[in-house]
Amino acid sequence: MTAVPPTSTASLTPAVTADDVDVAATRLRAVIGPSPLQISPRLSDAIGGEVWIKREDLQPVRSYKIRGAYNLIAQLPPAERERGVVCASAGNHAQGVAFACARLGVEARVYLPRTTPRQKRDRVARLGGKVVKVIVVGNTYDDAAAAAAKDAAESGATLVPAFDDARTVAGQGTVIREVVSQLADPPDTVVVPVGGGGLLAGTLVYLRERHPGVRVIGVEPAGAASMAAALREGAPTTLETVDPFVDGAAVRRVGDVTFPIVRDAGIELEPVAEGRVSVEMLALYQSDGIIAEPAGALAPAALEQLDIPHGSTTVCLLSGGNNDVSRYADIVERALVHEGRKHYFLVEFPQEPGALRSFLDDVLGPDDDITLFEYVKRSNRETGPALVGLELGDPADLDGLLARMEAAPPTIERIPPDSPLFRFLL
Repeated sequence: MTAVPPTSTASLTPAVTADDVDVAATRLRAVIGPSPLQISPRLSDAIGGEVWIKREDLQPVRSYKIRGAYNLIAQLPPAERERGVVCASAGNHAQGVAFACARLGVEARVYLPRTTPRQKRDRVARLGGKVVKVIVVGNTYDDAAAAAAKDAAESGATLVPAFDDARTVAGQGTVIREVVSQLADPPDTVVVPVGGGGLLAGTLVYLRERHPGVRVIGVEPAGAASMAAALREGAPTTLETVDPFVDGAAVRRVGDVTFPIVRDAGIELEPVAEGRVSVEMLALYQSDGIIAEPAGALAPAALEQLDIPHGSTTVCLLSGGNNDVSRYADIVERALVHEGRKHYFLVEFPQEPGALRSFLDDVLGPDDDITLFEYVKRSNRETGPALVGLELGDPADLDGLLARMEAAPPTIERIPPDSPLFRFLL
């Protein structure tokens, strides 16, 4: 865990205050109600204390993004509303903008990359109705963002950032304001998912002024830790590559507005492996009946890594639930690999009868299951390569399996999870 010391009080010049969060809460009260705050027996038992989950996945757009988008657009003067707004998004922010524009009667052009699933495109269009035009452009979020910025510059429309605006930050801060009002006492710890930093900055602004004793921990995907990179460099910096799996938090560069708020607060940051996020998504679904997107599972996924005092009260902000059903096969695969249950091997089988039977009898354990077998037989070679995927009954059985493989006649090579070959498997 990275702990960042706070700067001196003299350097603190927040662009957002707790009063701004209060005003945003009043503004939002007309369009959305407070999301539920629910105790999680599973997570509470795991850490030996109370764990509450803030259910932002139950918002009308299935994420907290509605808060910042509405708070920004509602404050636009008549002339700016007349010119309309534009935004770029991978899904959640676009839905928040669409909802806000439909309520406020503001025309919007929403830019989405081609990788955005059809389900999300259709939902943006449905939420926005006649006032929102969906434009699909480019293969990445960066392509869509460039197109939206160009549109704003040429048309005079207002660009609505997903996180890098004081009005957005104030809107996102209403999440923690609700949490405090829903508990009898302020929590000991709040765990916040981090992408561009809007939700984290809003949380910090409110708590540092109203409840400074609350511990705040930011959680980033290990493959897209842009806030940690910014804190190391002393300024927002662009990551060369990001793992897109946690798409709601896979941000290459944090905001210029959000960064100083986080920097000056001196909070803890925790990276979480994408495989661990997958494990938590499945647990939320199977044990708690919660459909969380990867970014939504970030905060509870980090709990097992954190030093949480026994008997304390912790709140995890579950930021969204826009997850496609088609992704669950990938999620299960990532979870099994992370837990050490799923492994892949390249096996050079002798080109002779009974080779596969020998492998099954002499190498596999009684609870091991073949989940993938791709065999290429070549008549002009003495051996034929096969890609074999195995799921173990118990992760502890791996050492015995590897020992049997070492003693077996075929040449067997294990493919480790950090191998480039895994890109073709996951």
